[in-house]
Amino acid sequence: MHEMSVALSIVDQVERAARSQGMPGVREVHLDIGELSGVVPDALGFCFELACAGTVLEGAELTTRSVPGRASCTPCGRTWVTGMPPDMVCAGCGGAATELVAGRELRITEVHWADRNDPPAPTRATHLKES
Repeated sequence: MHEMSVALSIVDQVERAARSQGMPGVREVHLDIGELSGVVPDALGFCFELACAGTVLEGAELTTRSVPGRASCTPCGRTWVTGMPPDMVCAGCGGAATELVAGRELRITEVHWADRNDPPAPTRATHLKES
């Protein structure tokens, strides 16, 4: 599942930024995810939670915004919304000199840092104690 490698990369980038800014933790991370990026938001959310464990992002919330696919025709300038598979023939002029201009994004758009006075994120038990 490539969502885990995406989640690990996001955590790494945000963790480096937190350290460089001297931030004690992260409350929330916002992402734009293009509908044509191949990333499944629900799977990424699950992987993000796992990737955050034991980092300054532990307990952070992931908020995603879907970015629709959009294509543009170079000769006539028409733009249109497209899905998967992308429709790359212009309905206006019938041309094929087109390009995707949106929908492949995977971008961190906001990070909400934890305040120094915030309580630490709750931790999860990593093992069960037998009685």
